[in-house]
Amino acid sequence: MNDSDLLTGQPLRLRPGVQLQVCHQAGSQPAIAFLHGGLGNRYNLRSQYEFAVQQGWEAIAYDLAGHGQSSPYPRYSIGRHCRDLTRLLRQFHIHCPIIFAHSYGVPLALEWCQRHPVAGLVLVAGGTHDLDPWWEVPLMQSLTWGGRHLFRLPWVQQFAAQVSSRHDHPTIDQFVAESPVPVHSDPYEALRIFWGYNFFTRRSGTWRLNLPALVITGGQDPMFTDEMGATLAQHFSQGHHLHLENAGHLVMAEYPEEINQALAQFRQNSISLTLN
Repeated sequence: MNDSDLLTGQPLRLRPGVQLQVCHQAGSQPAIAFLHGGLGNRYNLRSQYEFAVQQGWEAIAYDLAGHGQSSPYPRYSIGRHCRDLTRLLRQFHIHCPIIFAHSYGVPLALEWCQRHPVAGLVLVAGGTHDLDPWWEVPLMQSLTWGGRHLFRLPWVQQFAAQVSSRHDHPTIDQFVAESPVPVHSDPYEALRIFWGYNFFTRRSGTWRLNLPALVITGGQDPMFTDEMGATLAQHFSQGHHLHLENAGHLVMAEYPEEINQALAQFRQNSISLTLN
């Protein structure tokens, strides 16, 4: 990536031992904070980040600890990820953002909004529980133990790209080029905190779900189904569900125009609710 790329970003030391690679563009409120999923990086949400900047909105995206160009944690936890998000938004004086989260970024968004105000949540291909299909844990364990080194071979990366999406949209080609399957261990170690995760059993009492939420699913996604998305949307008093039948787990890269328009409409509705 060259320096003119909006997603080049810069390293930001949040606290001792934690340095995140961060992209930020000033603009109108509410800001959009982007959270990528497991094994991913900030480039995963390129289409939405660039769209937000083009609209003149404030936007921020970053590599979670242990992913992309950010430093690893000695021990991973949802709480640590949430604390870093708090510090990061405070650093840029961002209050009450819309959080746009993909896959394992969704639990982080759900947990973070329990303690902090948000203007809304856009939750893509991720939910509150049952996030790891039966095959994921043994597959990720095998990759952690050394199988990940197979992805140093270009043809293995190419095969993984073909499995990830059947679409031939240019954004998919760019997604694959910018987000190859990791060959170092930290992203795989970081996944463990989501295995067996259940939002509703992590706390007692009430949940803060009385806010606008847009849940997005793809009909070809083997990990987060249409039914799971509809159920998640029902947990929000102002929840809506957008389902794209031909999309897979990378729905935001497969159908960037549709997702961007849905984000724009959601943001406008969120502003209208705030004014009223």
